[in-house]
Amino acid sequence: MTVFEGRFTEASGLRVAVVVARFNDLVTDKLLSGCLDCLSRHGIDISPSSSQLDVAWVPGSFEIPLVAQRLAASGRYQVVITLGAVIRGDTPHFDVVVAEVSKGVAGVARDTGVPVIFGVLTTDTLQQALERAGIKSNLGWNYGLQAIEMGSLMAAMPA
Repeated sequence: MTVFEGRFTEASGLRVAVVVARFNDLVTDKLLSGCLDCLSRHGIDISPSSSQLDVAWVPGSFEIPLVAQRLAASGRYQVVITLGAVIRGDTPHFDVVVAEVSKGVAGVARDTGVPVIFGVLTTDTLQQALERAGIKSNLGWNYGLQAIEMGSLMAAMPA
């Protein structure tokens, strides 16, 4: 029996793209900071001149799947991380955006075979989003760790 598992110690050769929503940037900036900290501490160059990491900013979470699709299909990246924050309001807009971004991100991974980490917070309040982006813990770190694990796992599996 073969067991496939991702590792966290061999990330130095991993090419990563991050797609970040500008809407709710009070939250997404913090998620990005936590994500980059994790990637850096695991050996990925996050400097402005890095050849391992690219960051694409989009207007809002709804636009994340389109850009993630382009990046994943480019063949340049082993993993794509998506970061956004959709906060419930008084209209059904929340439900539409959440449904489309989650389906879109999942579809990108299935269509391209490139792991796409779903780092889009879906919360009822801004306070909840801020708690997940650094006040209590920073889920951006977790999304970076998931990317490293999935990139390593996919590299270890037969094509």
